[in-house]
Amino acid sequence: MRKAKVLRETRETQIELEINLDGSGRFNVSTPVGFLTHMVETFARHGRFDLELKAKGDVHVSHHHTVEDVGITLGMAVLEALGDKRGIQRYGYSIVPMDEALVLCSIDISGRPLFFYEDLGLRGKITDFDFELIWEFFKGFALESKSTLHIRVLSGRILHHIAEACFKAFALALKQSVSLVGGELPSTKEKL
Repeated sequence: MRKAKVLRETRETQIELEINLDGSGRFNVSTPVGFLTHMVETFARHGRFDLELKAKGDVHVSHHHTVEDVGITLGMAVLEALGDKRGIQRYGYSIVPMDEALVLCSIDISGRPLFFYEDLGLRGKITDFDFELIWEFFKGFALESKSTLHIRVLSGRILHHIAEACFKAFALALKQSVSLVGGELPSTKEKL
């Protein structure tokens, strides 16, 4: 089984995350940001990743540090769990509808950390959660997992639906990209 456990501690946050890439979608998630907890649970369930997450952060200042650091820690854990990346599909993509929202996600476990994101310029709050923090979460993941990640909101009006479609599309694309399909390294360069 491809598993990893990562502990990330800064002056602003303490994140402990354990992932099993070959799980069944079981999760135990605790963060001080209710909407983040909901999104991480959605990610685990739809990607069929087993996930344990305990996060604490300086939410009295802002949700920013906690959301970003959970994304960073998830990226670190996925990278560690992949090991030498032999046999993985490497590429994954998904287009997910969530009522009126439609989101595209594509990922390449490339070893080249890049992040591209388009959300139609939408801004606002989901309860007390700033919608633009979605960008921070996925940017942190892409850079730490050393992946090329594209997320594009194709349509939508309700921020909750758009955010949820982002996390579901990401979960499905990541599951496809880390799926084992052989024993070779999926690169003509013989390095990822």
